[in-house]
Amino acid sequence: MIYPYITLADGTEIVYTNVFEEDGQQKVEVHFERPTENGFDTARCQLPSYKWIIRDGFTDEEMKIFDQFMHSNAHLFYKYGANGGMKIA
Repeated sequence: MIYPYITLADGTEIVYTNVFEEDGQQKVEVHFERPTENGFDTARCQLPSYKWIIRDGFTDEEMKIFDQFMHSNAHLFYKYGANGGMKIA
């Protein structure tokens, strides 16, 4: 499953997967997508390694901000990903 997390002011939408196990380790993937005239800018990060497995269209400066964002929010992606997404009343 993929769950919505937040949409930034520039239209970048951040979504995350449920927690899944791979190679004996619990993981979550976080996707960043921003609409453009020709499609989407896309980046995907896998936790807990913080490895960027996809990057297309975002600048180096944006990626630094996303990396900081990932480190600040990783615990929430795991928490919500394990519980079927955020529960919004």
